[in-house]
Amino acid sequence: MERRDLLKAFGAATALALLPNEAMAAWARVAAGVRPAGGLTTAQLALAGAIGDTIIPRTESPGATDVGVPAFIDVIVSENYTDADRAAFSIGLDALETQLKSSSGVAFADLAGADREIGIAALEKNTDRRTEPMRTYWRLKGLVIHGFFTSERVMKDVLKTQMMFGQFDGSAPMRAS
Repeated sequence: MERRDLLKAFGAATALALLPNEAMAAWARVAAGVRPAGGLTTAQLALAGAIGDTIIPRTESPGATDVGVPAFIDVIVSENYTDADRAAFSIGLDALETQLKSSSGVAFADLAGADREIGIAALEKNTDRRTEPMRTYWRLKGLVIHGFFTSERVMKDVLKTQMMFGQFDGSAPMRAS
């Protein structure tokens, strides 16, 4: 099984269980186009997008930034995290950037795809998820996957199903098999 297939299966299986109402509300805020007050910095959004696109790159289907995952993460962190959790996440993102910067000082978002993959592979090998910046990396990865699979574009064009239902329709027509 390839990574994208595994992520697709994981996302399809868990998207309903992971705060569907909050995800719908967050995507509605993203669609409004207004950045939340006290949100992530531009550099942190670029890092989240670069990590997201390394985890879920564009192939025949869209990548993480193609569907707006960084903006989704910004809304979730800004509006759903406590002040303490938001501050810890922000500090963790900065620590991640420091760890992922190339030896020449190039920001992770500015690295080529192969160099990004090397950085993410090094993070994935670290099994201690309780210390920073690993704690933030795993939280960010969860947000990337959750945001990707709850985005309207992925539900309609990739999964071809509606993962978050807005209403119950007891007499919906059935497709013939």
